[in-house]
Amino acid sequence: MTEQGVGVVRPLPGEGVVAHLNGLLLVCATGGDQPVDDLLGALSETATTGGDGRALARRVAQVLARAMDRSIGGEPVACAVAGPAGGGVAVLVSGAAYATVSGGPDGEVRLAGHDALTWTDRLVNGPVSRVELRLPGAGPSSPYARLDGGVVTGAGLECDLTRHGDLAFPPLPPRPPQPQQGQQQSQPQGAQPPPIGAPEPIAPRGPVVPPPVPPPAPSPFTGGPTPGGGPSGEQAPPPVQPPSHVSQPLPPLPPAFSDPNPPHHSGPQPLPPLPEPAEDRGAPHDLNPPYDPNPPHDLNSPYDLNPPHDPGGPLDLGAPDGPPSGPFEPVPYAPADDEVGEATQMDAAPELEQRPMVYGVDCKNDHFNDPRASYCAVCGTPIDQRAVVPYKGPRPLLGVLLLDDGMALPLEADYLLGRDPERAPEVQSGEARPARVTSPDGSVSRRHLRIFLENWDVNLLDLGSVNGTQIQPPGDPNFYDIPPNEPVPILPGTTVRVGVSRTMRYEAHRNA
Repeated sequence: MTEQGVGVVRPLPGEGVVAHLNGLLLVCATGGDQPVDDLLGALSETATTGGDGRALARRVAQVLARAMDRSIGGEPVACAVAGPAGGGVAVLVSGAAYATVSGGPDGEVRLAGHDALTWTDRLVNGPVSRVELRLPGAGPSSPYARLDGGVVTGAGLECDLTRHGDLAFPPLPPRPPQPQQGQQQSQPQGAQPPPIGAPEPIAPRGPVVPPPVPPPAPSPFTGGPTPGGGPSGEQAPPPVQPPSHVSQPLPPLPPAFSDPNPPHHSGPQPLPPLPEPAEDRGAPHDLNPPYDPNPPHDLNSPYDLNPPHDPGGPLDLGAPDGPPSGPFEPVPYAPADDEVGEATQMDAAPELEQRPMVYGVDCKNDHFNDPRASYCAVCGTPIDQRAVVPYKGPRPLLGVLLLDDGMALPLEADYLLGRDPERAPEVQSGEARPARVTSPDGSVSRRHLRIFLENWDVNLLDLGSVNGTQIQPPGDPNFYDIPPNEPVPILPGTTVRVGVSRTMRYEAHRNA
């Protein structure tokens, strides 16, 4: 832990360029077609505008993408960057460079640029104690060498966050408010005007995820104390409601879903207990079950698809009133004004040998449905939960994911979305299908998001991507960040944002 927020940065000897600005680190090779000036410009622009490690990785990804377009078939740019982000550290490596982050809850994390066809990025959870960025041929560090800020020659750097460091270029003070036209600002005679800081950056186009508020921890790479722990007797000001386009933490569930004593575990919740299943599909349905024919409404069930409307709740997660309007006909998204990158690519879907067996119920037209559903997902017929008996059968198609470029992913198996998903271990082992998703801003990670099915639920799992994943629940104008490496179930009608600019929508209506 360091008192002024920056550890000790020591350059490593060798051929290349090493830079450090306000806690943002960069190492890149020189010579040939290496875009050294563009990379240094991305670092300087991020530092002067107050960006974090995610913003730096995004700008560097854009530089690398342009370099790849200019030299098709050539060697990728050898560079590595790192910076604080969200209580951890965002890292991006390309080409022959590699990075090592140690001391965090994930242990020692090592990333190599050659692990991907383009580049590798990851958000490493904090707090961390040491960050190393290296090029081939980097020598050992000297105890007398130190880089508090600036650019020097070298083939790598070591950042020791357990020791005290200094900021060579502290951020400029904010610009003071200018007096309105026709008004003169009065100040004492002989007083000097306040210094003018750096101009405010121009807001980028499109839905951009803002950098998180820096925690009050001593180190920019380490997590800080829990918010709200101010001096005794002081009350924190009320939070300001963010605008609708800003990503926010996931909202609390409405009172109808709350549990006063929630169990402590992670992952998707198990299905609620079902009535005793029939021995086989041909067994007659018991129209006079022994339980209460008018059971009370369970307000604590997280799987009730038709909860009572709560006007005071922050979000209505219930299913739409009434049955579906009929079979769903997919309508491709119209691409936005900005390019969405290359079209989503997906390998030919292998033939499913056997669909997973799940408990479900039949509507009066013999369509197999989620036992929690009040209406048939195929024909819209009401399902009387008191007159049906669940049984085990093959799970049908749960719907589709419609991407913004018109691609539809049928929800019959798990998927792995990313810039280079074919090399992911989940794909190599056959656990998930690859879906290549790219963006012109470089905000999609190599292994970005996994979509997996659990019983009748569709779940998202952000794989520690640098730019994160956000969801917009149905009927809510806001996007909310989902935590990395934690499963999050989504409801039909949810819009998912992958990175900064790619989106997709979950549609659950299906045909027979």
